Amino acid sequence: MITFRINGRSIDVDADPDTPLLWIIREQLGLTGTKYGCGIAACGACTVHVDGIAARSCSFPLSDAAGREVTTIEGLSHDRSHPVQKAWIDHQVPQCGYCQSGMIMAVAAFLQETPKPSDADIDAAITNICRCGTYERIREAIHAASEGGKSR
Repeated sequence: MITFRINGRSIDVDADPDTPLLWIIREQLGLTGTKYGCGIAACGACTVHVDGIAARSCSFPLSDAAGREVTTIEGLSHDRSHPVQKAWIDHQVPQCGYCQSGMIMAVAAFLQETPKPSDADIDAAITNICRCGTYERIREAIHAASEGGKSR
């Protein structure tokens, strides 16, 4: 049995300790906002926060979650009031939307570390892949979230 907190609540999970956290989140806990993309931690669709740090859950073993706090897109805010979520809506970032929960989670963690990022900071830190190519809107939304919602 492995115990950790997810979205503010403590849970016990009975699974192979090597199981990727993504499968526990989606299949055992029913939190389907975290997406499977590549399975090799390259695309970022599966990004969650572990103790406030962005982590790609497809390659994060369940055993490493023991005693830690995991936050999924469902736990970021219950009413889309997080500044990154608001900026995503205001700047109409998503097209297909598949990668966006992971992208939002990566950006939320990034802005905690780098509250006023430059374009170069964003390019270096946000390596999630958006197949629709909405990178310009993503960058604008990141800047807006970092500036309290104001467009540049």
